[in-house]
Amino acid sequence: MATFASRLCEALVIRDMTAAELSRALGINEGTVSQYKSGAYEPKQKRTQAIAKILNVSIDWLMGADVPMDDGETNNSSKNNKYIKIPVLGTVRAGYPTEAVENIIDYEEISESMARQGEYFALQVKGDSMLPRFSEGDVVIVKKQDDVDNGDIAIMLVNGDEATIKKVQKFENGINLIPSNPVYDVITYTKKEIMSLPVVCLGKVVELRAKF
Repeated sequence: MATFASRLCEALVIRDMTAAELSRALGINEGTVSQYKSGAYEPKQKRTQAIAKILNVSIDWLMGADVPMDDGETNNSSKNNKYIKIPVLGTVRAGYPTEAVENIIDYEEISESMARQGEYFALQVKGDSMLPRFSEGDVVIVKKQDDVDNGDIAIMLVNGDEATIKKVQKFENGINLIPSNPVYDVITYTKKEIMSLPVVCLGKVVELRAKF
């Protein structure tokens, strides 16, 4: 009987998908996918289901059973790595919050498998508060969601018209928006300010596309 690791490697080759693309679609570290591929450990049921859906294979086949790969549901086009265009909307300032203008200035492409995991948009970085990780002119791919985990990089909308890219640190009475560049101060909002301004999450930054 085949193993999960061998079937995962086989599916990635057939679907022409890299471990990095799969990790982005799952929202996990690429190293975790590498450990799945090596057989170091297997994912839990919920994640196995997500992997099967992304790769368009049956769960039983992925787990090593002697069954058809796709239960007859996969067509030949799924073997091709298709891409979906998403708009680059205005800019987001990596210094102080700036007006969030939703005008389309460009387009970026994401894989079809990634697009199936949610709604995405892209934003162009301005300023230097997120150096050295994010530089002016870089584009970030953002998954739309109204909350993020502690430590995630997010696009936060302040006062309805000011967007900023920062690391989010949650605490009992509010949140900190943390720059990477030590020249800039941490921005703190209390729970009251979060409600009154308001401060809302537009999405999680899932990928950086550096521009040279």
